Amino acid sequence: MSISKAMPLVAALSLLSAFPGYGLDNEGAAGGDAAHGRTLAQNWCASCHVVSPGQGESKKGAPSFATIAQSPDFNADQLAYFLYAPHPRMARLALSRKAINDIAAYILSLRD
Repeated sequence: MSISKAMPLVAALSLLSAFPGYGLDNEGAAGGDAAHGRTLAQNWCASCHVVSPGQGESKKGAPSFATIAQSPDFNADQLAYFLYAPHPRMARLALSRKAINDIAAYILSLRD
């Protein structure tokens, strides 16, 4: 990986380590409230992603939450990392760690 490609990852890991409770682990969305996460997702994410069955279409290139849920390594920490270092086409969201855990719990509830 080139240095220029690695910089966002290094910056995100540094940012995560600066905030207690944001460590990278495999706990997933332990204690997350999936019902609240669904509400948050419908308010914050549904303009780009399909967040619930029957919603319709997403923006081109934005995976549905059901697709994200099928990723075997998906967890709340991965979502937090992604939201703190989003790709250029994604809006920067000011979500608390609890909100991220709730959204992650909702996404995990969509697993088959």
